[in-house]
Amino acid sequence: MSIFYYLSIAIYLLICFLLTVVVLMQESKSSGLGASFGGDPTQSVFGTSTADVLKKFTGWLSVGFLFFAVILSIWTNYLGRIDSSLPAIDVETISE
Repeated sequence: MSIFYYLSIAIYLLICFLLTVVVLMQESKSSGLGASFGGDPTQSVFGTSTADVLKKFTGWLSVGFLFFAVILSIWTNYLGRIDSSLPAIDVETISE
């Protein structure tokens, strides 16, 4: 397996983490994650368009999530087929 496979898995896990955080940051009917940390729900990092920024960022992260999920699924399936096509080595052959 190449370094690109493991790098892709690392990027996928980063996207999963970011998507989880961004979804939790979005304002819900109760005021979102910001209120959990003692923040004022009327103040926001991105100004008055926080909801729009978070919605767009969530959309892009979800597209990246689906893209990497499909690519890693196909790639892992391909690697599994390569490994299963190799001839099996008996333990008796190694010990001789």
